[in-house]
Amino acid sequence: MANNQPDFESVEPKPNGSGLSRILKATYCSLLGFKAAYQHEAAFRQELWLVLLLTPIAWFISASFSDFVVLMVVMLFVLVVELLNSAIEAVVDRVGLERHELSGRAKDLASAAVSTSLIIASLVWLAYIIQYFSR
Repeated sequence: MANNQPDFESVEPKPNGSGLSRILKATYCSLLGFKAAYQHEAAFRQELWLVLLLTPIAWFISASFSDFVVLMVVMLFVLVVELLNSAIEAVVDRVGLERHELSGRAKDLASAAVSTSLIIASLVWLAYIIQYFSR
């Protein structure tokens, strides 16, 4: 490590198992992630409740099952981006709470990704709502 590079060869791999055991452990970790997001992230809670509220509306305004899937995918996409944003924020905060330009940039970029996903979802929903009322 003379050049300030981490020594990855000395790091033990995470014991995840294999086969069904690995799938079960991964599922458990995912559930812990959803629980943490719901408990600690107000934006995730708001977006999740919005998805639950809009799901029956999506079904109602969809002309086909494919339309319904598109509306659901864009809403779930927002949740995915919010989860990634929360993960980035948690890692940055773990590294240190002092202000640093790169930490701020990482958080701002992740926030911009959430905003972009919300704009995409809003535009798709707007298109379907206009189409529904134009029938």
